[in-house]
Amino acid sequence: MRELTVETVAPEKYGEAIAVVQASTPLRLDLRLEGLHEGILATGEITTVAGAECVRCLDPFELPLQVDFQELFAYSSPEADSYLVEHDTLDLEGIIRDAVVLDLPFQPVCKDSCFGLDPATGEKRTSASTSTEHEAIDPRWQELSKLLESDSPEAS
Repeated sequence: MRELTVETVAPEKYGEAIAVVQASTPLRLDLRLEGLHEGILATGEITTVAGAECVRCLDPFELPLQVDFQELFAYSSPEADSYLVEHDTLDLEGIIRDAVVLDLPFQPVCKDSCFGLDPATGEKRTSASTSTEHEAIDPRWQELSKLLESDSPEAS
């Protein structure tokens, strides 16, 4: 068994959505390689930072990532989809890319308490309450509001 730490950079951009790890972003790999009868078991943790845009307020922010993976590299395998030990080396690039991309959030938020943008003004909100001065009734629903007025106790 061997444990090692590898510091490298992302060779390409990982991800295509709102959160991505850009090419040349530093990657830290903490690896544990174990020799088994059928191959080498690679267990690792990837630490990096993704650039993201908050889906609520649209502000850019950095998202720290810590991703775990485990894969068996076989000495020889009849299966075409398995990883192989080739010339006493392990090619971890595809495994790292897949692990990082699968861990990127679909809808990242800068913080859990982000209130997003005001739909009327487009300004960033500082509280959860919505502004009542901007709440005008859509003219298509105007007739339905009369039903609410006739049900109120003040109408009788």
